[in-house]
Amino acid sequence: MISELSVMQFTLPDRTMSAMEIFHFVREADCYPNTSIAYRILFTMPVTVASAERSFSKLKLLKNYLRSVMSQERLNGLATLCIEKQLLDEIDIDSIIDDFACRNARRKF
Repeated sequence: MISELSVMQFTLPDRTMSAMEIFHFVREADCYPNTSIAYRILFTMPVTVASAERSFSKLKLLKNYLRSVMSQERLNGLATLCIEKQLLDEIDIDSIIDDFACRNARRKF
């Protein structure tokens, strides 16, 4: 790996390049296999763990607030809704409410 990086340093263009540009250069050259693998690993690693930490803090709030009155299935559903709020905002809630109301209207009491 060290020898690949030292050879690659001399073959790279003299301009400033981003990590993605260097990765494309390495893939096109096809003579730096270890560097190519290292860049693939670099690009798949998450930059932060904030979303995972946010998920656990939301779950902690839900569990503390509603622990005694909720089943595990409902707790999982609410946690998923809190965690995936961006996707939830894109859903048309009115159509879901209408569908739910129609299904409950058909029930006989």
